[in-house]
Amino acid sequence: SVPGPPGPPGPPGSPARSSGVTTSRSYDTMIATARREPEGSLIYILDKADLYLRVRDGVRQVMLGNYNPFSRDLDNELVEVQPPPVILYPQSHDQSHNNGAGHYSQGGSAVRPIEPPPQPPVDRYPPQYDPRFPDTRLTGQTDGRSDTQRTENRHPVTPPRRPSLPVQQPAGPVGPSAPGLHIIALNAPQTGNMRGIRGADFLCFQQARAVGLKGTFRAFLSSKLQDLYTIVRRSDRDSTPIVNLKDQVLFSSWESLFGDDVSKMRENVPIYSFDGRDVVRDSAWPEKMVWHGSSNKGHRQTDHYCETWRAGDHAVTGLASSLQSGRLLQQTSSSCSGSYVVLCIENAFTSHSKK
Repeated sequence: SVPGPPGPPGPPGSPARSSGVTTSRSYDTMIATARREPEGSLIYILDKADLYLRVRDGVRQVMLGNYNPFSRDLDNELVEVQPPPVILYPQSHDQSHNNGAGHYSQGGSAVRPIEPPPQPPVDRYPPQYDPRFPDTRLTGQTDGRSDTQRTENRHPVTPPRRPSLPVQQPAGPVGPSAPGLHIIALNAPQTGNMRGIRGADFLCFQQARAVGLKGTFRAFLSSKLQDLYTIVRRSDRDSTPIVNLKDQVLFSSWESLFGDDVSKMRENVPIYSFDGRDVVRDSAWPEKMVWHGSSNKGHRQTDHYCETWRAGDHAVTGLASSLQSGRLLQQTSSSCSGSYVVLCIENAFTSHSKK
């Protein structure tokens, strides 16, 4: 048989997409699925507009540049979207001048915002500004509006980098401020199941970055492969003070926490959480105990660290200490089902540990 003539060409196929970026709906979803991604993959978090790079045994957040909004008709503006804060990784002083955060701190300008209409804007449709940068059009403006209104327009939705602490009068004089190694509590109590020491370390890292602390924070815990005492860099153990979130001195040095003749925490100097709450006074921590899993010399106690901080069972035990005693390494055996304070310690002193 003789073949017939060729038929007409078919419709074009859909264009190929190989952006190399995987999208994930939320951070928790990304953590649950990131192990399946090859090293070097980029993962974009939809609900936070964050970008992460898959690296060996984890992920690292990619610092993005300035936010440049598309030009949009003001009549169609319904909501004002606040971009997430930029999270920085530890870097050298020279590098800090070359990234987006350094540009912001030195007063760099963003893309010029859309000019508002000449008449006063309707409250339902506020003009869109990038909340990370000041609105330079208001500089020197004298249009009869109050300073309060001008301030609100310059910073429409920016939250404070650090939460305002409640005004509380201490019972006695508060200790002096000094540079040092920060020791700060996680924002919520934890049972003995913290998904291992890596899970606890990651919470410390994540919450420190969220309030602009650049230092490396590790969980105040002994683990299977590390004694608590060795977390802090050797050169910073003897003479660097241990301070709270507000740089008030808690202990004279890291060394003073360990041994038979340990120092007590300075009176009336609180330990704060990363979100600014006094863990001893705040009801979010009903048990004023802190997990550590260590001997009084900072050595791991393998029978008393909640099965490497992976067990929250009532029958399993871990070592904890009462914060009200003023000491962090009391040898109190406690059920791993208890929800206690978890502290994070900055493991090396840097003079530029804060944003």
